[in-house]
Amino acid sequence: MNGLIHYTRPAELFDWSRLIDNFFDDAPAWETSRPAVDVRETEKEYSMEIELPGLSEKDIEVKIEENLLTLASKKEEKKEEKKQGYLVRERRRAEFKRSFVLPEEINREKIKAEFKNGLLPVTLPKTPKAQPKLIDVQVN
Repeated sequence: MNGLIHYTRPAELFDWSRLIDNFFDDAPAWETSRPAVDVRETEKEYSMEIELPGLSEKDIEVKIEENLLTLASKKEEKKEEKKQGYLVRERRRAEFKRSFVLPEEINREKIKAEFKNGLLPVTLPKTPKAQPKLIDVQVN
């Protein structure tokens, strides 16, 4: 398998329970958003850059299970905020979950994620055996 492949479970396409929960709420049922993700590949690593404006590092979960990398966040409003008399409340909740199937050549022990200014760069180094190696040709 070459490269990172986006993986979405059918249940993540539309969450019916959220639609029912939010039917009488003032927030739209489609408020769950998917952050923009850029993925690059070099000889030594894959790198991802995820846009997460309005979130902090405490709101973000990066998890690896077998060959699946999952990025998730759930930021709920505080109970006391409901009583503050908002006329329009569009920034109330930020929630998402995205998963990516990783190629076998990823060195899982050296994956790094660093959050700064609303961006989450994730570095996925390749194992040494997966990196190209130049073979010297000798003359006898």
